[in-house]
Amino acid sequence: MISLKDFRYASFEKKCDMVTCHSNYMTMRLLGDCKVYLYHTGKFFIEVYYSSTYQKVLMIQAFNDLPGLDPYVEAVSLTELNL
Repeated sequence: MISLKDFRYASFEKKCDMVTCHSNYMTMRLLGDCKVYLYHTGKFFIEVYYSSTYQKVLMIQAFNDLPGLDPYVEAVSLTELNL
């Protein structure tokens, strides 16, 4: 498994491979005209910024801190946990 640091320095193609082969989709949020897809590798999170206007991925970034998840809080439901 690649580290967060190595992922950040990887080529765009390597990042795409990591997303498609070694991570799990979690959710999506809207940011302007972009769709931001959130994935988890087991060690860190990956955001993929996709532009519907240009029909391409604009950016891929990774993080492993809780503040990075703040934009997704409203999209997550814990009701199935029966807490």
